[in-house]
Amino acid sequence: MTEKDNKVFDPDQDPEQKRNVRQNYRNLTKKMEELKTNPGELSTDDLKSRLADANTFFGEVRGPQEATLDSHFLLLASTAHAQKARTLKSGSGAFDVDDFITKLLGFMGASRLEEELPQDSDSEAGGARNGEDSPLNWERVGRKALGRSRRVPTSGFMFGPLAIEQKKRGPINRIKLQKDKDSQKRPEELTEEDITRSQNETTKNVAMLEAILGEVGQINVFRFVINPESFAQTVENIFYLSFLIRDGKAAFEIRDGDPIIYGCEQPSDDDYQSGLKKMQMVLEFDMDTWKRAIEVFDIKEPMIPTREVAKTRLGGKWY
Repeated sequence: MTEKDNKVFDPDQDPEQKRNVRQNYRNLTKKMEELKTNPGELSTDDLKSRLADANTFFGEVRGPQEATLDSHFLLLASTAHAQKARTLKSGSGAFDVDDFITKLLGFMGASRLEEELPQDSDSEAGGARNGEDSPLNWERVGRKALGRSRRVPTSGFMFGPLAIEQKKRGPINRIKLQKDKDSQKRPEELTEEDITRSQNETTKNVAMLEAILGEVGQINVFRFVINPESFAQTVENIFYLSFLIRDGKAAFEIRDGDPIIYGCEQPSDDDYQSGLKKMQMVLEFDMDTWKRAIEVFDIKEPMIPTREVAKTRLGGKWY
């Protein structure tokens, strides 16, 4: 049996072996939870030792419950390792670029160059450093790096700043907004009297449409409701007509492809009990349809008189 075969799921695993594996994982988890509260007491060697023990115990895992214990331990170990990494500090916690460059130049012999060159030879020193006969001993740095790694260096990216400067928050100028109370106006409140007046107006207009429909008899619905002078009032006429159809005072039929409406006697309760049903429909009506209907039916004058537009004057502003 190969090593791969030994790690498959085995529902018939020895119960005693299962208990031993669970007990071992629980002991490891308990120790890791104790050290998690004090990450300073957890050394790298302790973490390696516990991970090695977990790898040994995992070789005997054959069921999902034991695998769950192993996953829980690995989660605790990774969390403890992350906490320990956050507590590590290198020097002042930031990379000092100036100090590094000073030490690097000194390692390559730049200090001796400054002693040999006069104070007024800055341009000559720059030319010597950039030329082929540069006095900086780069080969010394290369031999030092070669002792650490033989891999060819490649370009890469650095994540994060070289140095962190704490930003100081400047004074905050808080400008108070002075509102002119005289220019403010509260939203208009609707009272019960306003609602009653609106209902009375709707009732009056519905009665007007009922009277007109009774006079003209059967008529195309577009010829009846279209107001060529106002799209808004055309929509209102359709709204008022819907009340007549809802109450059974007007009937709507399609005859030879034409939508026809006409006044009728309002059905009684006996009619509804005999099988008469109320039908509803949704009429899509936009401004393009309104213009097209005026053109097709050659409507010059509205059959329903144009009503006076209610004027509501709102003054002031509201913030």
